[in-house]
Amino acid sequence: MLVPILAVLGGLVLLVLLAAAFRPSDFRYVRSAAIGASAEAVFGRVNDLRRFQDWSPWAKLDPSMKQTFTGPAAGVGASTAWEGNNKVGAGSMTITESDAAQSIRMRLEFLRPFKATNFAEFTFRPAAGGTVVEWVMSGRYNFGTKVFCLFINLDKVIGRDFEKGLAQLKALAEAK
Repeated sequence: MLVPILAVLGGLVLLVLLAAAFRPSDFRYVRSAAIGASAEAVFGRVNDLRRFQDWSPWAKLDPSMKQTFTGPAAGVGASTAWEGNNKVGAGSMTITESDAAQSIRMRLEFLRPFKATNFAEFTFRPAAGGTVVEWVMSGRYNFGTKVFCLFINLDKVIGRDFEKGLAQLKALAEAK
């Protein structure tokens, strides 16, 4: 009786591992929002990492999070590192490219709850009545994350956070 049960369980584990092995390694999560403010005004809230915290969807998840800032106040080389509870983990973010009121690129180094290096990009496109902001995060899944993604849709999870952050950015930018 035990041997058939173990054989079925072993087969299920093998199926999960095979399914994960054939999943794409690259990911790209994208969300956008129309904001009733100029590209310059919105850009400034993203390009300055201290102001980034005012609308970040993760900043309020741990009020006692430790955060440090290094490099210039804004633009290329501006960097922040954080360490917080299990909801925010630990890592760092550095602006690697900054094209005034057009785009910002960042390198993200996650240390906890998982190690990963990802990239974020914000683009600011003038539109009727304001600016369309697009927030993209891209990177590569390791094998463990591929298995995890068989059960959890990270596009939905991260997408919800991006949507919340963009809504907060919109509220702040339109309040002025």
